Amino acid sequence: MPKDRLNTMFRGALILSISSLVAKILSAVYRIPFQNMVGNTGFYVYQQIYPIYGIGMTFALNGLPTFISKLVAEQPDDTSQALVTRRAFHILSGLSLGIFVCLQVGAPWLAVRMGDGQLAPIIGAVAWMFLFMPWLATGRGYYQGRFLMGPTAVSQLIEQVVRVGVIIMAAYIGVHRGWDDYHMGSWAMSSAAIAALCSSLIFVSFGLRYLLAPAPAATRPLPSYRQLTRRFIVEGGTLCLVAAVVVLLQLIDSFSVMRGLTRQGMLIDVAKAVKGVYDRGQPLVQLGLVVATSFSATLLPALTNALAHRQLIEFKRHTRAMVHVSLALSMAATVGLIALMPQINRLLFGSLEGTTALRVYVISILFAALITTYTSVLQSLDQYSAMIMGIIAGLGTKLLLNYQMVVHFGINGASATTVLSLAVMFGIMWLGSPEDLRQVLLESGYLIKLLLVSGAMGLVVILTSRELQALAGPMMAHQRSFAGIITFIGILVGVVVFVAGAIGARLFTIREWLVLPYGKRLIKLVAKGKEHH
Repeated sequence: MPKDRLNTMFRGALILSISSLVAKILSAVYRIPFQNMVGNTGFYVYQQIYPIYGIGMTFALNGLPTFISKLVAEQPDDTSQALVTRRAFHILSGLSLGIFVCLQVGAPWLAVRMGDGQLAPIIGAVAWMFLFMPWLATGRGYYQGRFLMGPTAVSQLIEQVVRVGVIIMAAYIGVHRGWDDYHMGSWAMSSAAIAALCSSLIFVSFGLRYLLAPAPAATRPLPSYRQLTRRFIVEGGTLCLVAAVVVLLQLIDSFSVMRGLTRQGMLIDVAKAVKGVYDRGQPLVQLGLVVATSFSATLLPALTNALAHRQLIEFKRHTRAMVHVSLALSMAATVGLIALMPQINRLLFGSLEGTTALRVYVISILFAALITTYTSVLQSLDQYSAMIMGIIAGLGTKLLLNYQMVVHFGINGASATTVLSLAVMFGIMWLGSPEDLRQVLLESGYLIKLLLVSGAMGLVVILTSRELQALAGPMMAHQRSFAGIITFIGILVGVVVFVAGAIGARLFTIREWLVLPYGKRLIKLVAKGKEHH
C-alpha cells in the first residue's frame, strides 16, 4: 500500500475512533438523566424496545458499512466502485423494507412475547429507522472504502446528538404534561428515525450522484446480485453479529425477564419496575466498556500497519499491549464498580434497589472488553470461525438459561446468565485463537499479578467507603450528595492503589504504559524515583 494512502487511512481511523468514542459516551450517559426523569417503569418501557434500535444502529453504523467498504476497496476503478455500491444499496433496500414490514405487522405479536402488549406502538415507532439503513450504510461504506472517514464520523455524531436531544426532550415534556410511560416511550423511540433522517442529509450529494442518477456503463465485470447477496449474508452477517453481541443479549432479556418475573409471582406493575431497575446496569456496562476499550483501540492502526508491512514480531507486540491494556482497564473498572456499587446506585439512580444484580451485571465489562479486543485481532487476521462459534454458543447459553434463571433467582439470575454467556463466548474465541494470541493472557504471570493488584484495590476502596460512612453517621450516609462524595473519593483512592500496585508488580511494559493516559509522566516519575534511590 502506498505511503500516502496508508497515512490517509491512519488519519481517517483516528477521526473515526474519536467520533465513535464521543458517540458511545453520549449513548451511555443520557440514560442516567433519562431514568431519573421517567422513573423505573418509564425506563423499563424504553429499554424493552432499545435492543431493536441497537441492532439497527449496529447494522447501519458498524457491521454493514465495514463490509461495504471492503467491497468498494476491492474494485479496481471509480466506476466499478460506484456500481458495486449501487448494487449493495438495492440489496439493502429490499432487506430493510422487509424488516420494516415485519416489525410493523408483527409489533403486537412481538409485544405479547415480551410480556407487555402495550409496547406494540413503540415497536412500530422504532421500525421507521430501518428505512434509512440502506442510505446510511452505503454512504458510510462507500467513503470508508475510499479511506475518507470524515462523512461517517460527522453522520455518527449528528445521529447521536439528535437522538439524545429528542429523547431528553420527550422525557421532559412527558413528565410536565403527565403523559403515560408508553406515550412517552413512543416519542422517545421516534428519536431513532428522526436522528437517522438528520444524519442521512450528510449523504444527499453522494446519493444523488451514485445511487439515484442513471448508472454509468460498467468498465469491468461486476459481482452478480446473487454473489453479492451471498457475501452480504456470510461476511456482512458475521460483522453485524460481532458488533451486536451485547445488544443481542439485551434483546433476549426483553423477551424473557418480564415473563420470568411474572411467572415468579410478581404483579405486572411491580415486574415492570424491577425490570427497570435491572436495566440500570446497561449504561454502567457501556461506560465501563468505553473506558476499557478506547485506549487499547488506539493500537489498531499500528496493528494494521504491522500486518500491511508483514512485521510479525511488531504485530505480536502490539497485540500483547492491546490485550494487556484492555484486560487491565476492564478489570479495574469492574472491581471498582463492584466495590462502589451501593454509592454509585444511589448517586446515579436515587436508590439502592438492585445493587446485588448490578454488581453481578458489571462483571460483563471484563468479558465484553476481551471479546471486543480479540475480535479486532482475529478480524485483522481474517479468522472468523472461532468468533462465530463463540457468539452462537454464548447467545445459545443466554437463550436456554435466562428464563429459568429469572424464575428462580429474579434479576440476579438474569445478570448471572449474561455474565456466563459472555464468558462462554470469550472462552470459545480464546480456545480457537492462534497459539500466540492464547499465550498473551498467560505469559509472565500477568493474570495473577493483575488479580492481586485489582483485589488489593477493591479491598482498599471498600474499607475507605465503610470508614467514610461510619464517620458521617446514618443520616448523612443515606443522602445522594454524600454518595457522590464517597464515589469521588473511592475512585481517586482506587486509581492511586491500582497505579501503585501496577508499578510495584511491574504489570505493564513501557510500550503498554505509553498507551495509558499520563503513562509517559508515570514512567518519568518512576525513573526519577529510581535515580534518587
